[in-house]
Amino acid sequence: MLTEGGSFMKGMAMGGVFCLVLSLLTSFSPIPESRKEDSHHHHHVKAASKDELKRLTDSQVQEWSNQVRVYCIIMVQPKILVYWATAADTWSKHCDKAVFYTSESSKALEAVDLNEKDDWARLRKALKHAYDNAGDLQWFFVAQPTTFAIIENLKHLVLTKDPSEPFYLGHAMKSGELEYVSYDSGIVLSYEALKRLVNVFQDQDKCPERGRTLWKLSEDKQLAVCLKYTGVFAENGEDAHGKGLFNSKSIESLISESMKDNPSNVVEGCCSDMAVTFNGMSPNQMQVMMFGVYRLRPYGHDFRDLLEFYPPEGSDND
Repeated sequence: MLTEGGSFMKGMAMGGVFCLVLSLLTSFSPIPESRKEDSHHHHHVKAASKDELKRLTDSQVQEWSNQVRVYCIIMVQPKILVYWATAADTWSKHCDKAVFYTSESSKALEAVDLNEKDDWARLRKALKHAYDNAGDLQWFFVAQPTTFAIIENLKHLVLTKDPSEPFYLGHAMKSGELEYVSYDSGIVLSYEALKRLVNVFQDQDKCPERGRTLWKLSEDKQLAVCLKYTGVFAENGEDAHGKGLFNSKSIESLISESMKDNPSNVVEGCCSDMAVTFNGMSPNQMQVMMFGVYRLRPYGHDFRDLLEFYPPEGSDND
């Protein structure tokens, strides 16, 4: 039986070990603390309104329409081959450059084989490859094949934004003190943001390739941590009326929720008519979505959009 003094010493020792472990965990926190000069209040990036676009000259409209070009970084795996094939056959055709990055090669579909099993390490390699091979493309869209994207609406969102500024856009969320863009809804990076990210990849203390042993962050959160060290913060992409443009759910789910929550105004309560992404659809539903977005047209009805985004030269898109 331990004496009173022995119990006291044992308690002191255990307490000391606990404090040591706690201090180590705190000092190696994966989320950088915000310094005063880095303090950032979450804000929203809105697409230009019709009135703003009307104030542009014809030459400005033409110039900006031609300049906004998107490199799509689509992360795939052979185990979801049917989604991979569907993305290749549908919305990705509207990217100015669409590159599929895979964990291992597949004879069925073309992709860059990164030969990497770890999700975060694979995403890092894909982003570095895109940066090195972007040419004159200034905007980057990171997505999974389960996401359905309307690239023209993405171009409309960033039309008046300068890619030489650090933009990190999508469906902004918060986990503790960390603000990040949801991977499920797609992630948009400007050239400057990607440039800073690639540079911080070289700093293993701030942006480790394999993450930390004591915790495992998802790819989107790890991306936000690395970007935060460079002064780039998550921002929510919205239309001119403040509605979110990046959706982590399918349009069917959003309509069902709106029917329950806004039965008198289902369409307005559902989603923006300039939405960029949806998620959670089956491959067949994505094909139907493609038909509805790009092919179905009421005869004699002209939307009179002020801008036109043409597909890449030689593209076989819809």
